[in-house]
Parts: sequence; C-alpha cells; structure tokens
Amino acid sequence: MASKKSAPSPKTKSKTSASGVDAAHSAVKPSLHQQGRTGSHETQKFGDIVPMPHGLGEKAAKQSVALLNQALADSMTLRDMYKKHHWQVVGPTFNELHLLYDKHFEAQVEVVDLIAERIQILGGISLAMAADVAEETKIPRPPRGREQASVQLSRLIDAHTLIIKYARANAEKAQDSGDSGTNDLLVSDVLRTNELQVWFLSEHLVAASPV
Repeated sequence: MASKKSAPSPKTKSKTSASGVDAAHSAVKPSLHQQGRTGSHETQKFGDIVPMPHGLGEKAAKQSVALLNQALADSMTLRDMYKKHHWQVVGPTFNELHLLYDKHFEAQVEVVDLIAERIQILGGISLAMAADVAEETKIPRPPRGREQASVQLSRLIDAHTLIIKYARANAEKAQDSGDSGTNDLLVSDVLRTNELQVWFLSEHLVAASPV
C-alpha cells in the first residue's frame, strides 16, 4: 500500500508564504544610495566623446563639444543673473523690468537646453552643476546684494555682448570643421536670441530713460 504524503504543516505554509512575500517586496524595493557602493563610477568622464551616428569625425565632435560647453556655462550664468535681477529690481520701472527680466530668463532657459542637448547629441557631456558652471564661465560674478536698475542692465548687456562675440567666432569654427548643426545652433538660437535681448535692454539706458 502506497504511503500517503504528509500535508505541510501550517508553520511550513506560513514560512513559504512569508518567503514569497519577502521576495516580491524585494523585487519592487528601491535600491538606494548606489553612489556610495563599492564599484560605483562615472559611466562617461567629462571631456570624453562617445562615438555617435552623426557622421562627424571625433576631432570635429570634440571641438564642438568644448566650444558648446563654454557657451553653455556663459548662457547658464546669464540665465541665473536674469532671475537674480528679476527678484531684486526696485524703482519706478520695477514692473516693466521685473516682467522683462523674467521673459528673457525663460528664453535663456530654452537656449541652455538646446546647447546641452546638442552636446549630448555629439557624444559629449554637458556641464550641469552650478559649481562647475561658476568655474568655467567668462561672465564676472555679480555681488549677492541688490544693485540699482541701471547697473543691473549694464551687467546684463555686458554678458550678452560676451556671448554674442563668442557665438559669432565659434559658429565659423564649427562650420569650418563641417559641423553645420552646431553652426546653426550658435547662429539661429544663441546669437539671435542674445542680439534681440541686448537690444531691448540697451533701449532702457538711452538719455531720456527714467532709470
């Protein structure tokens, strides 16, 4: 007569069930603090170029990434300067400048994103953190405190002029290396946006200005 298999005890059932629940929980539990684990490292170092199917040689891509990162650092600094002045501006033209600064800020946000994405398209790594941007930008750092509106405008104009000159010079370099995409970005987006904005700012400093 065949022996009957004994049914699992309630304790065994409970352990098996608990083990299944633990495994399910483990599968959906976030794995946190990975940056501190042994073996964690950068997947691509800043300055390295990953070959991408864009048809450009590595030398041309590397040159464009380097010049774009400088344009990015300066554009991010200008963007943040607009927000500083947007918050701190005072005086009889407060409302007009408060709104203008924020409008220009939003346009610079778009420019910054276009530059950063172009760097990634070329296989590079874009600057991202404020500390790194502060090290690379050519735009002088303003004081933490408030300045009068005319000084704010002058600072912004000088920053725009720096970016405009850089964009013109390096658009030609990009074109000479065969990188028409970077040339187009520097001319159509960086240069034209900054030319328009510096015009608007300059008109606030004419002799008849109440600022």
